[in-house]
Amino acid sequence: MTESSHILGNFERALTQLSDDIIEMGNKVEGCFEMAVHGLVRRDTDLCNQVVADDEEIDQFEKDIDKQGMQIIALYNPVAHDLRKVISAMKVSNNLERVADQAVGIAKRARKVNKNAEIPETLMVEPIYHLAASLLHDAIAGFNSGGSVDEAIAIQSRDKEVDAAHKKLAKKLTRQMEADPEHVKDYLNLQFIIRFIERIGDHAKNIAQDTIYTESAMDIRHGGDLPESD
Repeated sequence: MTESSHILGNFERALTQLSDDIIEMGNKVEGCFEMAVHGLVRRDTDLCNQVVADDEEIDQFEKDIDKQGMQIIALYNPVAHDLRKVISAMKVSNNLERVADQAVGIAKRARKVNKNAEIPETLMVEPIYHLAASLLHDAIAGFNSGGSVDEAIAIQSRDKEVDAAHKKLAKKLTRQMEADPEHVKDYLNLQFIIRFIERIGDHAKNIAQDTIYTESAMDIRHGGDLPESD
């Protein structure tokens, strides 16, 4: 084996390991988001506690992926698509870590709601959760598979659905706070929870933007132009 082929083999293995870790981190984060909301709607505080406990592991994922990415850049000097993939992987891990932080916020607020008498408005969280969870799953899957730019662009539009659902539900909860002041703290905690869910949609959109950058070399952050559809 020549030295160049040996280096190439090491480079490819490093890229594969980086991709595998992003997949594992994404699965873990999706699971935490699901557990946090299930902890609320099922009034299962043990699930909420597990989300909080898992946050340290997810933080370590982000650190490890950043370290791997920097080592790949320093050792192998990747270019073009490979370089964009490494840079984007580090950015995706940051967004995944922030999703986990939002899940922790949901879990902590859910624990407070679970201490009090059950209110039916808790179930109103489920529709916006399903919108955001689907968005997050598709964004992660698209990045991991090198999905099409068109699919990533569609995620940008779908995030607006999450924003609209949040706005509508926030108004309902505000009216309920006025009509039922006895449970105002619970409604306030639900307001925080749906805000955390809306932010998860934003992070999913960011991940989709990283897919667009990786596959098309176009940076659409801060109002950048979208690439033309095929």
